[in-house]
Amino acid sequence: MELFKEFGFEAAHHLPNVPDGHKCARLHGHSFRVRVSVDGPVGHDTGWVMDFADVSAVVRPVIDELDHRYLNEIDGLANPTSENVAIWLWQRLKVDLPSLGAVEVRETCTSGVVYRGR
Repeated sequence: MELFKEFGFEAAHHLPNVPDGHKCARLHGHSFRVRVSVDGPVGHDTGWVMDFADVSAVVRPVIDELDHRYLNEIDGLANPTSENVAIWLWQRLKVDLPSLGAVEVRETCTSGVVYRGR
């Protein structure tokens, strides 16, 4: 079973490795949406994969590291593409959320990435 919880954060960034003249080379911001998925069996007694509150307890402090920040200044995010933000989140969440199945990062309503680890 896959359980998921969604989070949001506001942040600014620019992409330093895009071609000259690309609009994303300029400083801009997004209302990012993050969906964290956990895989596991449904507990016989609990009836759930994991308590949503337990997911939030792990994820919220990590999301708060990004909220209202300039992503390029965060260690490991010098090139803060959605792909790199998803990997950055995965690396921080996997330790305390071993059943992590996927991290989805959306930078707009219609554009995003899904990372499922290596």
